[in-house]
Amino acid sequence: MAKERALPPMLQRMWGREPVPRRGPRPRLDLATITAAAIEIADSEGLAGVSMASVASRVEVATTALYRYVDSKEDLLTAMADGVAPLPPEPAGRHWRDYLALWTRVQRDLLLAHPWVLSISRLSPPLGPRRLLWLDRALAALDGTGLDDGERLNVASTLTGYALTDAALVLSATAGFPEHDHTGIEGAADWGDLLVEVLDPETYPALSAVMRAGVMHGAEGWADDADFRFGLDLLLDGVEQLIERRARKD
Repeated sequence: MAKERALPPMLQRMWGREPVPRRGPRPRLDLATITAAAIEIADSEGLAGVSMASVASRVEVATTALYRYVDSKEDLLTAMADGVAPLPPEPAGRHWRDYLALWTRVQRDLLLAHPWVLSISRLSPPLGPRRLLWLDRALAALDGTGLDDGERLNVASTLTGYALTDAALVLSATAGFPEHDHTGIEGAADWGDLLVEVLDPETYPALSAVMRAGVMHGAEGWADDADFRFGLDLLLDGVEQLIERRARKD
């Protein structure tokens, strides 16, 4: 039996479980409005532009008034990571593999459209209603495949991890290296040329050979759909083989 625990105030608000006061004026704001304003700021300025003061200014209230709805910036980031997610596609009528391919792709595309989400999603498990709805739909798509509950959860988390990693690679390849970088590296090709210079072929035989072959030139292809699909198919092939092994055991 699951241990009962009191939800933190932010999660109560996200799940609509916060007690509604019976007296006094109705609140002027709500968490959804505040979250939407914070997402707009993050999209235009990055997470560095998101503060309690900037969000309060966007929704036209005093910063102190914002704390009535959000206890801290960390809570606000939690709400943003959930609020930016669209509703997941529905698995009904789709083969599990086709659905999970779409499910992973939409997550990757969301991260490319809102790069700041990477900084939050890598460090926090899904807690809000939107992100957990995504997890629910992935589990539903795998229902009837013969995988047990733990395996289905692992498949979903692995595919989410792939979406995060691929999005990070695409963004780094297209945006170049950070401004504070002093190596003179401006992109993947420069990085590959640098590795050719520093790698000792005797110590790093495989990596050195790949870099000397010029694999990093044209690495902008990381952003191409074919490259994303290549990695995704590797993962889904593994899931398919696992399902087949479970079926043979039965």
